[in-house]
Amino acid sequence: MSEKPLSIEVLQGIDSASEVLSYDGQNTREAVEPEILDEQLSQKHVIHLGEAPDGGLRAWLVVFARVHFQSIEQSLTSLHCSAGLVMFSTLGFLLSWGVFQAYYEENLLLHTSSSTIAWIGSTQYAFLCLPSLATGRMFDLGYFKIPFFAASCVLVACTFLTAECTKFWQLFLTQGVGLGVSCGFLYSPAVVIVSHWFSKRRGLALSLTTVGTALGSIVFPVVAQKLIPLIGFKWTVRVFGFILMATLGTANVLLKRRLPPVNVRGGLFNLKAFRNKAFTVYCISGIMILLGLYTELTYLSVSATAIGVSTDFSFYILAIANAASALRVSFGLMSDRIGAINTMAILTTVTGITTIAWPFAKNESQLIAIAAIYGFSLGAYVCLYSAPLVAMGHMEDAGRRVGMYLSLLAFGGVAGPPISGAISTTTGGFTAAGYYSGGIIMFGVVLLLVAQYLHLGRLWGKF
Repeated sequence: MSEKPLSIEVLQGIDSASEVLSYDGQNTREAVEPEILDEQLSQKHVIHLGEAPDGGLRAWLVVFARVHFQSIEQSLTSLHCSAGLVMFSTLGFLLSWGVFQAYYEENLLLHTSSSTIAWIGSTQYAFLCLPSLATGRMFDLGYFKIPFFAASCVLVACTFLTAECTKFWQLFLTQGVGLGVSCGFLYSPAVVIVSHWFSKRRGLALSLTTVGTALGSIVFPVVAQKLIPLIGFKWTVRVFGFILMATLGTANVLLKRRLPPVNVRGGLFNLKAFRNKAFTVYCISGIMILLGLYTELTYLSVSATAIGVSTDFSFYILAIANAASALRVSFGLMSDRIGAINTMAILTTVTGITTIAWPFAKNESQLIAIAAIYGFSLGAYVCLYSAPLVAMGHMEDAGRRVGMYLSLLAFGGVAGPPISGAISTTTGGFTAAGYYSGGIIMFGVVLLLVAQYLHLGRLWGKF
């Protein structure tokens, strides 16, 4: 199905455009007078492209990986598929880090401290966010397919290389840096693509997309628990590589953007965006929340074995926490009714409380209950954080806005688990780490509400 009419409609009437540049099958124009062109492009987008379809086969398939159909594209409006293939392969895989943390502490890196090992996982979380500064801007300009394919290849290659590593520095480079950066180049564009297709039901669409994250974070720990005793750690990681090869291969074939590229003013980092006080406070709240958000998920398996849970079942507790987050679809519906920030504030507060309560679990059943509540509430922030960002400006600049936010989040992601690990090592338990992580999460929630107040002029409202 040709996208030519869409591009012509956007660019029609702009007399200052000098030439047409072809890119990824989309057309855009380079203006002789950039400021006038940018202003007119923004106006055209509001008029012609601002209304997302909010349904239809093409819109719902973007949540699976977006495929182009013609004659039947309107016939299956209830098909809930998802760019979840990307989420499964990126954040879903990275959230399985607790399996690797436990295995490295007990086997491969036996003489390395817990907080040192945690730097591998936290580096993954950081680099998941940090490249978004570049990928968001590149996506707005139309650079999508080639970087996406290259990152997919790097992710698969680094997974296979992880199986061959035996030392900390090797694992840090391949699993921490390599996997993290490649996931970062895949993650941000997938989030923005979904926002191209949904407006009124954006919360539901984003929550459906992140079901892939939940599935990935369930599948990988369970596969590890089953296969490591049978075929060993190396071949288990190679199996992970083959799984990622299949999922990312499919995503590369199916994913495609809806809106044409637009060269909005500014570089990678638009400092003018921080004149918006709500955006600035929202970014700070994200850093605070990330400092504590993944502490429990990182050390859940380790703390389980510390209270007498078998090593085999400790992997299942991690899978239980991740499985509970699959119920995040309900957060999308809730968000569409009461607003994304209100939904995140309520559920992320629960995450903070369960993080504080987690070290006080004394047996398997208590730990399972806390892990399930934690996993369930964790899904709200993970699947809805981008919705307020998209609403803070024009859609044509959404990629850069989300990229800036995720890049700042990297500071919280890289520091959080190691700080908690250092506190745990110093105090000889996870109680102090739980207080620190849960407390800073709830401080971040307060800042979320402040951002909403600055945007709406009232503390409670739909935003």
